[in-house]
Amino acid sequence: MNILQTDIKFVPGVGPKRASILNKEIEVFTLGDLLRYYPYRYVDRTRMYYIHEIDNSMVYIQLKGRITAFETFGEGRKRRLVAHFTDGTGFIDLIWFQGIKFIENSLKLNQEYIVFGKPSLFNNRWNIAHPDIDPYESEGDRPEGLFAFYNTTENMKRNYLNSKAVQKLIHNAFGMIRERVPESLPPDVIAAAHLMPFHDALENIHFPKSPPLLRDAEFRLKFEELFYIQLNIVRYASDRKAKLKGFVFEKVGKYLNAFYATKLPFELTNAQKRVIREIRRDTASGKQMNRLLQGDVGSGKTLVALMCMLIAIDNGFQACLMAPTEILASQHYETFRSMLDGLGLPVALLTGSTRKKEREKIHQALQSGELPILIGTHALIEDVVQFQNLGFVVIDEQHRFGVAQRASLWSKNDRPPHVLVMTATPIPRTLAMTVYGDLDVSVIDELPPGRKPVQTVHRFDKKRGALFQFIREQIRAGRQAYIVYPLIEESEKMDLKNLEDGFKHIREAFPEFTVCKMHGRMKPTEKEDVMQQFITNKAQIMVSTTVIEVGVNVPNASVMVIESAQRFGLSQLHQLRGRVGRGADQSYCILITPYELSANTRKRMEIMTESNDGFVIAEADLKLRGPGDLEGTQQSGIPFSLKLADLVRDTDILFRAREIAEEVIDKDPALEHPDHLVLKQELSRLSGNRYDWGRIS
Repeated sequence: MNILQTDIKFVPGVGPKRASILNKEIEVFTLGDLLRYYPYRYVDRTRMYYIHEIDNSMVYIQLKGRITAFETFGEGRKRRLVAHFTDGTGFIDLIWFQGIKFIENSLKLNQEYIVFGKPSLFNNRWNIAHPDIDPYESEGDRPEGLFAFYNTTENMKRNYLNSKAVQKLIHNAFGMIRERVPESLPPDVIAAAHLMPFHDALENIHFPKSPPLLRDAEFRLKFEELFYIQLNIVRYASDRKAKLKGFVFEKVGKYLNAFYATKLPFELTNAQKRVIREIRRDTASGKQMNRLLQGDVGSGKTLVALMCMLIAIDNGFQACLMAPTEILASQHYETFRSMLDGLGLPVALLTGSTRKKEREKIHQALQSGELPILIGTHALIEDVVQFQNLGFVVIDEQHRFGVAQRASLWSKNDRPPHVLVMTATPIPRTLAMTVYGDLDVSVIDELPPGRKPVQTVHRFDKKRGALFQFIREQIRAGRQAYIVYPLIEESEKMDLKNLEDGFKHIREAFPEFTVCKMHGRMKPTEKEDVMQQFITNKAQIMVSTTVIEVGVNVPNASVMVIESAQRFGLSQLHQLRGRVGRGADQSYCILITPYELSANTRKRMEIMTESNDGFVIAEADLKLRGPGDLEGTQQSGIPFSLKLADLVRDTDILFRAREIAEEVIDKDPALEHPDHLVLKQELSRLSGNRYDWGRIS
């Protein structure tokens, strides 16, 4: 058996009780798990400070000196022990709240010790709580090099498993290893990436002999994490393309030609033409298409999707589009119906609100093949919804669907249909490679002709007079306005009250105009009525929550006011801004915040006012907020998490890992070469028994 698979309880110093704590608290089950429990910071222990040098900028210090006296304060659980410590340049108090009896019995007055810990100032006296303290007899006792610190939980600390104890267990684990730790990567990958051996990397990540060796160890271990994620994605993408046969769309027929000749609302941009060519190539290849279409708000993704659905219909197949909300599904339905008017192509809408009689008609028309295009919400994935010959599926704003929900669309035909996944949320390249790495990616990076970039300004909430006057002028010129309140969670009563108060306030401020309101707690029919009021300009101002963030399309609306803009992330602000600027008129987005803002929030407001480019904003958002829990997105198909690597800081390593993963799979798609057995074993270990969703769009 590989030494790394040894049960953690057999590591000296662990035992059954501590093993149970390590299992529950930090998911360490084996010796290998313990060696992969990496430090979160390092402190240089070669530096010795004097007490008179201590200041507030020091996070950790190391001192050499003597204890001159002990004092105890309090009784029972509130008892604390204080040792007065000096190095001849001043005094500092060493304080213990736990393990007092052991400390009293083990420390002696006027003996030299090395003390290490975090200094703090209380009542003008420096102190260190629960310091590391070791006897000092000669220069050889002085700690060397970089000292590692490990994250621990309160429960671990209560059971004497603090950072130093974890380090001791790791030291003991290395003591059990008679030979070098087996390699976790094959020789060709190690050579291609110029990596330090795995054993040396593990030793130097925990007990670094020098800063350069620590850097090499970090590079090796970060590369490995990112490489296995990319290998997993590349292998499944390759496997899917090799095994999954796709319906062949051989021709462009009468419906697309008629639409192109008589219905096209404007000349396609070069980006739209390029994407349609990419989809045409995929759907004619005999392989099942799994493509992600990224395009900024208003870039014309829906038109591309419609034209590709017409190609499917020209080849005898049905097509469907699934949207995350009834509002968005209804808007797509109205758009498709008006665009296809006169072509003799029925379109139906299926949502949770569809009446039983209408639902039965739709089911029947789908099964008979009379209904070529179906648009809907989650209702599309119900078992009762059966198509005669579904060949093309479009999933809009797919991050709002669970993976299993999307997967169920695959079972609607005996062979999986072609899948086009659309998002108006631009995804940074690093995230796209990791979260959507098994999808082919198309990008629409041009706006349709005649669109003007939205002007974005930041205003403070005390100065509303000028803002209201500006809104009034825009409405008198025939335009409309959105005013959005930050109802982040529909259950937040305070936010709902803010919306109600805001609605009342706006009605009082604009008595000459009609003001409507929209929020997520309204019934679908109520939302639809409000939308119709706004679309037909019977209401000039819509007060809303973020329910209008995605898909709402009213070209006449030219003003977007976002209240408490500091409470939104950059991507969400950009999505909201995308609700205006959809017509030929100049549009405006006004970000309202209090004057007191954090540096991070000020930076977000600056980015929004300086750029309209969704990809620039997404990159900035990733840098400001970090990638978060990728696995938690439920989109990634990543069956393991990152411990050391960071998708923001380690982009160069990620790109190199992807290149090498692709080279490996190109040469050995099934990983059958003897050298690549370790890759299969590691992928299996990392994946555990969890289902791999990587093959699902």
